[in-house]
Amino acid sequence: MTDQGTSRRMTMIEAINDALDVMMERDPAVVIMGEDVGYFGGVFRATAGLQKKYGKTRVFDTPISECGIIGVAVGMGAYGLRPVPEIQFADYIYPGLDQLVSEAARLRYRSAGEFIAPLTVRSPFGGGIFGGQTHSQSPEALFTHVAGLKTVIPSNPHDAKGLLIAAIEDNDPVVFFEPKRIYNGPFTGAYDKPVEPWSKHPDSEVPEGHYTVPLGKARVVREGEAVTVLAYGTMVHVAHAVCIDKGVDAEVIDLRTLVPLDIATIRESVRKTGRCMIVHEATRTGGFGAELSALVQEHCFYELEVPIERVTGFDTPYPHSLEWAYFPGAVRIGEALDRICKD
Repeated sequence: MTDQGTSRRMTMIEAINDALDVMMERDPAVVIMGEDVGYFGGVFRATAGLQKKYGKTRVFDTPISECGIIGVAVGMGAYGLRPVPEIQFADYIYPGLDQLVSEAARLRYRSAGEFIAPLTVRSPFGGGIFGGQTHSQSPEALFTHVAGLKTVIPSNPHDAKGLLIAAIEDNDPVVFFEPKRIYNGPFTGAYDKPVEPWSKHPDSEVPEGHYTVPLGKARVVREGEAVTVLAYGTMVHVAHAVCIDKGVDAEVIDLRTLVPLDIATIRESVRKTGRCMIVHEATRTGGFGAELSALVQEHCFYELEVPIERVTGFDTPYPHSLEWAYFPGAVRIGEALDRICKD
């Protein structure tokens, strides 16, 4: 539900900024913190203009200490605030992992509900900007393993705003990963080149004011009968583009949130198609695709006609000079579609 009936075209970064603006105006308990989020407006400009509008006590810069950023946010949440800390790149989140795993995720349970940790940790993740090994990682699977954390990954401006508002309003800690490769366009990198700006994409039409996209509800991007394709973030656009180019009648599902996961939508689709392909950018071993594959096998074993396919990054450190070969792209996704649909 929205506060207003109007909408406008936005890039994903603009939609994220708008979500933060809406929530800061709506709820004085919302505060933003992180490295360079204040005067500079964030390295990707996600917080641009917010310190000027809301002041230095609600949008403020922190030292270069991810452990400190998340630790302070946990305390703020317990005190009654709704902090939205930014970790400048997902690669930098590891020093704060203990605060997320041992404190934020467990606070509600260890205090028998007396305290909560309503923080939303925003962080750009994934490759595609030639950032090298320490600015391009996809660590989402680490957080899906932690009971008490929610993990959210939008794929378009409309969902980015609605999901971020829902995350900020949630009383549990949320890790909100933003695929920076598509901050400014939906198909960037689908075929190793930009294809289309957000201004021409229907999912860039973003309602003004307050609205939410519920956590735990996937979206069927494209209906089909031949195969179910599960993806999230950037890979939604890449997989969708390949299916269209190859003329495959695929049902493409954007998971939106990894935890909570919309297993009902996945189950309904795979039982209809009898085939399942999973696409994600992160490394294969221990990636979230492994969990998805296990769940599909558990829920849809008797409906599956062929083995589940996974198209992922490789089990190597992130290869800066070969990042386009590392990403699942037209060739590898196309080959997997050929295998899974050959019978």
